Amino acid sequence: MNKLSCLLLALFVWLQYSLWLGKNGIYDLIHIHNTIKLFKSINNIDQMKIRNNKLLYEIHELLHGYEAIEERARFDLGMIKLHETFYLTKF
Repeated sequence: MNKLSCLLLALFVWLQYSLWLGKNGIYDLIHIHNTIKLFKSINNIDQMKIRNNKLLYEIHELLHGYEAIEERARFDLGMIKLHETFYLTKF
């Protein structure tokens, strides 16, 4: 083998090593991708966003309207307004 082909072969091997095993190479990319998938599956980000949006809406309703407070008092505490008739039904 002449010197040029040996140099090209060495350069090719070095580039392949850098691509696959070097810093920020394919191996690191696969590792980071798997880590992101793991954390997304643990956290269930989409479900948390939906839950947080529901809670923010409920907080807004409780701060700005008496209907939400009244509804909560009726269902959780059994509130009955004055001059209302309460009917207990069994299903």
